[in-house]
Amino acid sequence: MVGTSVAEQFVRVLRQAGVARIYGVVGDSLNPIVDAVRRTAGIDWVHVRNEEAGAFAAAAEAQLTDRLAVCAGSCGPGNTHLIQGLYDAHRTGAPVLALASHISSEQIGSGFFQETHPERVFVDCSHYCDMISQPSQMPRMLRIAIQQALGKGGVSVIVMPGDVAHRDAEQPTGKSNFLVEKGVVTPPTAQIEALADALNAASTVMVFAGAGVRGAHAEVMSLAGKVLAPIGHSLRGKEWIQYDNPYDVGMSGLLGYGACYDAMSAAELIVLLGTDFPYDTFLPQERTVQVDHDPTHLGRRTALDLAVHGDVKETLRVVLPLVNQKSDRTYLDRMLREHTRSLEKVVDAYTRDVEHHVPIHPEYAASILDDVAADDAIFTVDTGMNNVWAARYITPNGRRRVIGSFLHGTMANALPHAIGAQFAYPGRQVISMSGDGGLGMLLGELLTVRLHDLPVKIVTFNNSSLGMVKLEMLVDGLPDYQTDHLPVDYAAIAEAMGIPAIRVEKPGLIRSSLTDALSRPGPVLVDLVTDPNAISLPPRLTAAQMKGFALAAGKIVLSGGVGKMLGFARANLRNLPRP
Repeated sequence: MVGTSVAEQFVRVLRQAGVARIYGVVGDSLNPIVDAVRRTAGIDWVHVRNEEAGAFAAAAEAQLTDRLAVCAGSCGPGNTHLIQGLYDAHRTGAPVLALASHISSEQIGSGFFQETHPERVFVDCSHYCDMISQPSQMPRMLRIAIQQALGKGGVSVIVMPGDVAHRDAEQPTGKSNFLVEKGVVTPPTAQIEALADALNAASTVMVFAGAGVRGAHAEVMSLAGKVLAPIGHSLRGKEWIQYDNPYDVGMSGLLGYGACYDAMSAAELIVLLGTDFPYDTFLPQERTVQVDHDPTHLGRRTALDLAVHGDVKETLRVVLPLVNQKSDRTYLDRMLREHTRSLEKVVDAYTRDVEHHVPIHPEYAASILDDVAADDAIFTVDTGMNNVWAARYITPNGRRRVIGSFLHGTMANALPHAIGAQFAYPGRQVISMSGDGGLGMLLGELLTVRLHDLPVKIVTFNNSSLGMVKLEMLVDGLPDYQTDHLPVDYAAIAEAMGIPAIRVEKPGLIRSSLTDALSRPGPVLVDLVTDPNAISLPPRLTAAQMKGFALAAGKIVLSGGVGKMLGFARANLRNLPRP
């Protein structure tokens, strides 16, 4: 098409897919695309300091909006920086398109400057990865890539040499309607009947919920009420199922708490709903049925008595009329009491006079952050001990969001995730719960926040330590080594970058400092100087782990969110039927 370049056509197709921005770092082979963005209404280039952060930002935007988000990297090192964030997006199922720009097509295969093979590099973290080597492949190939990302949920990568992007388009751009809303999977009748039979035959049933219960809160509560089942959850399931839940027994896994693990161990039948929970040592490997819309998830973590392929909400809607009402509450009430006792032990272990304890206990700070944050706040959480504090202290209510690298488990995700979240929802409160290790790893993204004047609030849990790594060493009975580092004043660094900052060293100042920061327009960093010796215990310890902990002088210090959960648990107990 005379007068229209491949780059212009590329950007126009992105606009047709509803894309409003591309995250990346400009440069060389990307120049035709960047210039096309400059000249196209409705789409912007978001400059980040590292392409890795751009991929994380796109992952967060896509995860929160369920719409396509885009990142880009120039040839060679520019696009290989994308890979960490793309792995995170792909494993989370976030629909992200990455443009991996390539060297000039005539030089491919010659060992040219900055030559890599992105069509090979990104295969493991994408559903679709291929190269546009000539203009005639556009716009069809881009539309295929977009629909792969949207349809399957995950990453598509388009590789394109810079000279191809600069050439004239050969095919008309046309229009296309991309599938965004997917159909709902209803299980076969035989599976529904088998599920009802299993629920009716079991004397005790336990429900374990994952992120797949999103939108099915009422149906899960109805099921639990009919079969008198305690409900546990994974970390990703917490935000969708823990609130308004009289059957809650907490969370399982390495970050778990409460009676979830014991309830699962004691049940005659375990029902896994919308979860691909990876820690098989916390699953019984028997007595289990699983419901999931993705058939590849069925049975890959534990042996199943029954596999049910279906959307959780739709499956429960169809099966509930076939499920008999149980009357014996003995098991449920015992698990609710055990959950309450478990939380009471945690709270009893809480150090006295914590309001004056220096260094600050991170649990105490997290509980206050939970109190003062908005009811619809978006929390982005660094991997490591911040996962623990978010899991145990950020209270879900059906409106808040909590996202992190919960499946890929990479450091440094919180701040770039917050950047994407704030672009997606400029009017919502976005809080990055950053560890000092994660913040330091991609420290330059503070400059991104400042450049775009994003009102992200960065709350840094600054213990001068890689806390989770330290804990892992202690569990193994090893002396921690190279986990503790010299203190860093991140508030001073933020101020030097032009971001207002508050350094908090005394617990009595936490509430006022967080309240002040959250009320200000624009970005603010709150640097909380926290105790590096605060650790967390998983709900199940092997003998070897017990020995390791015995060698480590540490104590769990829990408050706030766990205290609130204790309040909810006690309220649930008060509402139990009287004998």
